[in-house]
Amino acid sequence: MVNLTNFQNNVTRPASNLNTLNLKLVWITILTPTLICFLCFFYVIVIILKVFFTAPHVQENGRYVLFVHMLINDSMYLTLAMVLLVSSLYDVFFPISICYLLVTASSVSFKVTPLNLAVMSLERYVAICFPLRHAEFCTSRKSGIAIMIIWTVGLIPHIADIIILASVVKSGYFSHYVLCSRASFLNTPAQSFLRSFGHAMTFSMVGLVIVFTYVRIMVVALKIDSRKGSASKAGKTVMLHAVQLLLCVTAFAYPIIEMYLLQYTLLIPVINFCLFMFLPRFLSPLIYGIRDNVFREYIRRYFFCIPVRINSTPPTD
Repeated sequence: MVNLTNFQNNVTRPASNLNTLNLKLVWITILTPTLICFLCFFYVIVIILKVFFTAPHVQENGRYVLFVHMLINDSMYLTLAMVLLVSSLYDVFFPISICYLLVTASSVSFKVTPLNLAVMSLERYVAICFPLRHAEFCTSRKSGIAIMIIWTVGLIPHIADIIILASVVKSGYFSHYVLCSRASFLNTPAQSFLRSFGHAMTFSMVGLVIVFTYVRIMVVALKIDSRKGSASKAGKTVMLHAVQLLLCVTAFAYPIIEMYLLQYTLLIPVINFCLFMFLPRFLSPLIYGIRDNVFREYIRRYFFCIPVRINSTPPTD
């Protein structure tokens, strides 16, 4: 995750209490609609999770297992990001041990999202290009194994990071209190290199997977007229995954924008949170939630408080 930096150390605080009060009011003005959208996001996720856990035919579909995993991961990421944002805005200090756990959890969940997108794109590739093998390859059990591999890959760089950090810090380091940010733990060049290398490898490999799957799916869509509609829809889904990946990549502009523009406005952290953290995750329910036939009707009915009964009709692609 491109974490919230300790911007308070890089700027001069307002000279008067009046300026500080005005700044806080502006923060609240911006954060209020963000929190409302945040709650709407979670409400849609709750609806989707209710459908998933009350419909056995949906639980048996590997595609929906991956989708629900991404929603849960994005919810965790946004919750942690919101905690870090608010704690930075209001100078909340954490014990270093707690802060490190929060930062590590947010960093891992940040990398899990693109990895999950890659696996979901591969699932669409198998469904269109190898339809007779799809039921064999894309089971709920194998989706669960893929999720475990995703989290293992996401955790490996942080295991190396804690080993490096523990080897260079002094005794009692983890009992101190800090303003929680990733920058608090980048104490060696090796950590910075490991972090940059991990992000570069993750996003480049995921980008290659998405490009490959999109090209192959669209080739099938052009060649086989009988499956053109299904393949075209899958191609659009993969393209949406690519857009979501690009939005995730824009998070790396966060520290650059903060470095050069923070001296002009202290609202940059809040704006960056809305654009680079919240917006890419907000697309997740839209891609499968609103576009998917299984979830769309239930979301509409729950939003308008219409009684709904979840049936056992198998999902259609």
